[in-house]
Amino acid sequence: MSVPDVQLETPRLILRPPRREDFDAWAAFMADAERTRYIGGAQPRPVAWRGFASMVGAWVLQGYAMFSVIEKASGRWVGRVGPWQPEGWPGPEVGWSLVAQAGGKGYATEAATAAIDWAFDALDWREVIHTIDPANEPSKAVARRLGSGFVRTGRLPPPFDSSEVEVWGQPREAWLARRREARA
Repeated sequence: MSVPDVQLETPRLILRPPRREDFDAWAAFMADAERTRYIGGAQPRPVAWRGFASMVGAWVLQGYAMFSVIEKASGRWVGRVGPWQPEGWPGPEVGWSLVAQAGGKGYATEAATAAIDWAFDALDWREVIHTIDPANEPSKAVARRLGSGFVRTGRLPPPFDSSEVEVWGQPREAWLARRREARA
């Protein structure tokens, strides 16, 4: 078993499975208390390694997981975006988390759009969700730009089940109709 050879490109970004050389940037991101406050909080490097290895392992076991997002202009790792559905998750998610320097540029929406297209096309998903901390207004704004709406409240599986999350999302048909309209 190996990590699939997948690469998506947008006008400004490359999305590909994480590689060993991404880990330093990943660990620095996961140590940033401000950027990680809605995704479990800052992590020391050894804990970040386990999360990184888990993401790579999901690529091997499931054939998908979050992509490393590479900024084309600089070649920098700027975050992780993509499909994610570990055991017990509330549904097939496309999520996003970006480094501070990538914030406010529309990268989350651009990368998530490519990832959702890929999840519906390559993985044949019937719906997509986004689990969002109720206080995370920037992520709710990204979800709205993607055409997703609030669906319900829920909980993530242990050990992340201590508080409720908002589940946003949309069915495949709504996504495809919106994409057709955008291209017309």
